[in-house]
Amino acid sequence: MIDWENLRFLSVLAREGSFSAAARRLGVEHATVSRRLAALEADCGLRLLDRRGKKVTLTADGERMAEVALRMEEQALGAARLASASHTGLSGKVTISAPPALTAARLIGPLTRLRQRHPDLTIHVVGETRQASLDRREADVAVRLSRPDKGDLTISRIGDVAFHFYATESYLAAAAPADWQFIAYDGGLMDDAPQSRRLKEFAAGRPIGFFASSAELQMAVAAAGGGIVILPDFMAETEPRLVAIDEGRDPLRREVWLAVHTDLHAVPAVQAVVQALKAAM
Repeated sequence: MIDWENLRFLSVLAREGSFSAAARRLGVEHATVSRRLAALEADCGLRLLDRRGKKVTLTADGERMAEVALRMEEQALGAARLASASHTGLSGKVTISAPPALTAARLIGPLTRLRQRHPDLTIHVVGETRQASLDRREADVAVRLSRPDKGDLTISRIGDVAFHFYATESYLAAAAPADWQFIAYDGGLMDDAPQSRRLKEFAAGRPIGFFASSAELQMAVAAAGGGIVILPDFMAETEPRLVAIDEGRDPLRREVWLAVHTDLHAVPAVQAVVQALKAAM
């Protein structure tokens, strides 16, 4: 008999592409992933992985077995969503994936008040910029600044946010516009975000003096007099040292979207969270 848990490890490896990434996703050690997959090979009598050198790839048998494992995972997740949809009370756990700055500034308050009204409800907030998969139940509800386009989702637009350029008054008084320096994301997924593109346009070749991986860090640099930053207004409003800069055209606006897996949309706990998030925006 094949251990179903070992098959789950294979499905995660196939999706993530490496032992280290699979280990992070599963929350286990690299050696555990290797041991589980070696046991799976022994159980089915097939060589599923090509371990030559440092790179590990699936063999032809491994690819076929992974397809089966991935289908099983989807069925298991479908069963979990069906079970969740059967719950009628405001209890249980709801996981929300949302941008960190928006979460801290706008969402935490309404969610806290929701929990105070329904103490049996557990809310797990994951502040992240990556696209968590609702199909794989990495989250039950996702708030995004771009419209999700994958999965069987119920999607609604719940608002928008405006972005302006900000700096301290002392920085603007000391530096002529030709000498301004800018604060930007340090590459990765956010490097191609609309606000990153707008900053590059506004900088127009002027230097980027600071790179930081989050909007919170960028705001801290700007508040310390480190240069010009583009921030959502709701975030800049919390830092009294910053003033807005008129860039000579309409500010950038981004739509805020809310997505829920369709199987969970009618679950009372999920619906309560969705309504709280809509009210927050």
